[in-house]
Amino acid sequence: MTEYDFIIIGAGAAGLMLADGMGKDPAFRHRKILLLDRETKRTNDRTWCYWEKDNGPFDEILHKRWDQIYLSGENLKKTYDIAPYSYKMVRGIDFYSDYLSRIQTYSHITFLQESVTEISEDSDGPALVRTTKNVYRAQQVFNSLFTYQKIGKDPAYPILKQHFIGWFIRTKDPVFHAGRATFMDFSIPQKGNTRFMYVLPFSEYEALVEYTLFSPKLLRDEEYEEAIREYMVREFKCPDYEITDREKGSIPMTCYDFAQHNTPHIFHIGTAGGWSKPSTGYTFMNTAKKTDALLRYLKSNKPLSAFQKKSRFWYYDLLLLNILYRNNELGKPIFESLFKKRKPQLILKFLDEETSWYEDVYIMMAPNPIPFIKSLIRHLFWAVTGKKKRW
Repeated sequence: MTEYDFIIIGAGAAGLMLADGMGKDPAFRHRKILLLDRETKRTNDRTWCYWEKDNGPFDEILHKRWDQIYLSGENLKKTYDIAPYSYKMVRGIDFYSDYLSRIQTYSHITFLQESVTEISEDSDGPALVRTTKNVYRAQQVFNSLFTYQKIGKDPAYPILKQHFIGWFIRTKDPVFHAGRATFMDFSIPQKGNTRFMYVLPFSEYEALVEYTLFSPKLLRDEEYEEAIREYMVREFKCPDYEITDREKGSIPMTCYDFAQHNTPHIFHIGTAGGWSKPSTGYTFMNTAKKTDALLRYLKSNKPLSAFQKKSRFWYYDLLLLNILYRNNELGKPIFESLFKKRKPQLILKFLDEETSWYEDVYIMMAPNPIPFIKSLIRHLFWAVTGKKKRW
């Protein structure tokens, strides 16, 4: 049995950011660290997008950035300049290559391609990690593996999913607006849900076109794909094109307490740790911020049980998710009202959880307040009466 100080399970965004942080910080230089993943991380299995002011730590591996975003719906069709923000995209393969090349230079970190089969705590405390090849022991395990099964069938909070299928499309004619990203196009049929098209153009001839839903249940693959076909014809007058690649995903949108799965020696990070923004599903930049905070916290030698705390933004997210879970079709008018009545820079600042109380109130006055008031009353009722929540 090989022993380590830290074991990081999963070489995705959270695992690689944490490993790199421990690699370059002198405070961890004398710690023995193991990074495990079942994949070699040599394929482009995903893309990450985020907004950011000016330049940032991932600029060297950016695939594309946009200084404008486009919103469309029933009562809104508008292009916004979002300076000082830019909307940025990182491809998975570029991120993996860059981070793994750096991690290979840290002599105290070992990366192994092995599938984890079990994570447990030994009777005397330290954690055990079993793989298909070996058994490892560590004082602290950081686990980024997420499954919906962990949440359970009857969670205390509503569970929505941001689920999507995207096609990387190449056209013969110039049909895409290369300078702007389509953030949300609600002009498509909603069918009782919150549904929108998401378009990231890399040039006038190439783009990622994605059909996205915020809803409790997934669709059949054919339904996403048919929606993309229809959109290419309706929006771009382009029935003929080449599909160069595909992506598919499902991100949890929930205020579920992922920290309840932590133990003294096993701590969850990334999506498995609840680091995806509940109301939007955005994870990449939130993970970068959480990783920096976690590294600082580890150097304080305080118990990890006190690391994660709820902010007022957690309650805002909870109110919105409660609304969308009960009335999923309200997503379209809520997001349309926000962008119709408020500047995009303020909305992005709010979603980054950097606004003041005054700005929070100003933002929340934009949509119809009735659904939010009802959601708040329900939560107050449950808190006062102690009755079980019925989403």
